[in-house]
Amino acid sequence: MKGSRIHSIVRELRNENIDVINWTENEELLMQRALSPAKITSITLNSESERAEVYLKPDQVSLAIGKGGNNIKLAGQLTGYEIDVFREEDESEDDVELMEFSDEIDIWILEEFIKIGCDTARSVLEIDEESLIARTDLEAETVKEVIRILNKELE
Repeated sequence: MKGSRIHSIVRELRNENIDVINWTENEELLMQRALSPAKITSITLNSESERAEVYLKPDQVSLAIGKGGNNIKLAGQLTGYEIDVFREEDESEDDVELMEFSDEIDIWILEEFIKIGCDTARSVLEIDEESLIARTDLEAETVKEVIRILNKELE
């Protein structure tokens, strides 16, 4: 197929770029997909006020906002949230790359965390357990065990 249906629409729109985003009822995951390719560190959603606080590493902020603020505006329209972007401070002084835990944690589990923008031990530990479960396809017990291993390493 290779996007043949999309190509005809792109031609009709005079080569306007189109991003295809998989829909999900999980609002955090939808927000993450809408802001892709930026890797989000954490998300706080307030359904009552329809506001979202999105935390990103400094090098990811411009990706999330986009040229002229287009990415953030379109993501807000898609998700129904007013999105506030926050730049996280870099705390990498005693951090450990997540893949260094491959002897204790299965690679496919580590890859689930990397998919959501968590590529270091600290980036995983900074997100609360419920959010990690919601944003990954991992079971609660698996997430708890990963957190235990990472905490033990960073003590």
